[in-house]
Amino acid sequence: GRIKKPFFGVEIRIVDDEGVDVRPGEPGEMLLKGPKVFKGYWKRPEITAEVFDNGWFHTGDIAKVDEDGYLYIVDRKKDMIISGGENIGSLEVEKVLERHPKVREVAVVGVPHEKWGETVKAVVALNPGETLTSDELLRFCEGKLARFKIPKVVEFIDTLPRTASGKVMKFRLREPSKK
Repeated sequence: GRIKKPFFGVEIRIVDDEGVDVRPGEPGEMLLKGPKVFKGYWKRPEITAEVFDNGWFHTGDIAKVDEDGYLYIVDRKKDMIISGGENIGSLEVEKVLERHPKVREVAVVGVPHEKWGETVKAVVALNPGETLTSDELLRFCEGKLARFKIPKVVEFIDTLPRTASGKVMKFRLREPSKK
């Protein structure tokens, strides 16, 4: 979804890994500053120091602002996949895979790859009673995703591992499948 700037009482910057502001349309980490912004972790000054830089809070969200000033959240920084020097947002790939009528839920993660650094892995749970091959799923992605964003590894599971609050445990999905 998109959000229109400005946010009253909150300054926003989108920066690259060196902390330099990116150009409109380019993704980077979203930083926030202002009186309404989170002040730090209770009694955890070392963690607070990691997420603040000169009063700017590092959200861990990858975002971009278009020419009209709309802000788009692209992904979580830790969920970005870097394959062959290209940044791949896992949410973008998930949104395409979720459109397949046989797919109930999906999570996309980066897994180590000798040549490319990381490659895209999709972990897919199908609707009850459905069958689907990885080839059929990858063909579905053609024309909807750039070729380098199409998953190279597909794993089918019954249900995605979740925390008590319902968040998908992506770190579990990065582990090699137990087959």
